[in-house]
Amino acid sequence: MGRLKRLDGIRGLLAVYVMLGHALPFTIAPAFLQSLFRHGEAAVDLFFALSGLVIAFSLQRYKNAFLPFITARARRLLPVYLLTLAASIAIATLGDPLQTLPWAGTPARDIVSASLPTPLWPHLLAHITLLHGLIPQPILPYAYVTLLGPAWSLSTEWQFYLLIGLIAPRHLGCGALAFLALGAIWRALPYGPLFSRAFLPDAAPYFALGLASAAWAKGERRTLLICIAGAWAIGLAASPEKSLPPLIWGILLLAQTAPWGAILESRTLQYLGAISYPLYLVNEPVQRALALLFGPQVHGNPALFSTLFLPNSVAVSLAAAALLHHWVERPFMRGGGRKLLPPVIAQPQSQ
Repeated sequence: MGRLKRLDGIRGLLAVYVMLGHALPFTIAPAFLQSLFRHGEAAVDLFFALSGLVIAFSLQRYKNAFLPFITARARRLLPVYLLTLAASIAIATLGDPLQTLPWAGTPARDIVSASLPTPLWPHLLAHITLLHGLIPQPILPYAYVTLLGPAWSLSTEWQFYLLIGLIAPRHLGCGALAFLALGAIWRALPYGPLFSRAFLPDAAPYFALGLASAAWAKGERRTLLICIAGAWAIGLAASPEKSLPPLIWGILLLAQTAPWGAILESRTLQYLGAISYPLYLVNEPVQRALALLFGPQVHGNPALFSTLFLPNSVAVSLAAAALLHHWVERPFMRGGGRKLLPPVIAQPQSQ
């Protein structure tokens, strides 16, 4: 299929949607606007479908060899993630931004925790290893969102990489149906409350959509139709919102060839797609920092805070994402990350 440029445009739109969905609950934006951007989890489900599609071709590029594949994924994800995680922890030590924002209600609290968890070390260890989405809730409650909220989906992605890399399915359609079945079985089991939404089986139907789309690009149509219908039914059993991503995904696939989909190739959306990964991770700590900065200065004036906070949160998040993309993400993706490491780490000693 080659590289579909329009997928980058979709990725950019989704990242901006999530960023605005995280920012608006801090403000007094109109209720209809708040509601419009309150479907961030559905946007992340579409990210999972995109990931399934991209990873299917990535595995083929590495000839289904696990070690080169997982090494490339680690180089792609970890540098930006670990820097953002460190920044998020540092900002969280400065206090609770909602103390000076009495108008910010439950949606804002769902995004921003009051403080770091105690003890910190098990949460930190879980996040560094990207296993925080695997830990049952009774063992370490809310571990999937305690240190860096958006990283819950990163743990889900990492679980997918490990599983798909180890299985290395030769037939993409069979792999897609296997993930669809995993999602259906998990939805039927009574153990869902023990795990968070970051547990891989919860997102398996959306990864199935991506794998089936890769098979569709090779001419296998039936599997994609089965996965769209199956993911829709599985999602509907959970909530109406969870049934939306399969339908939207079908529309987005049509946009790859339809004339109206050309807007996704615009320079703006292409660039937003390029910086979408750091933008997705960094927007929440940036917004927390700005809320801590502006909150005490407005003396309880919600209109003034909203006027200051919203445009600055967008601008600073975009600027931070661009810096991370150009100075961290791209060098490591190209293998140039070795130049940024100390010589003793960058050059393994020969025996």
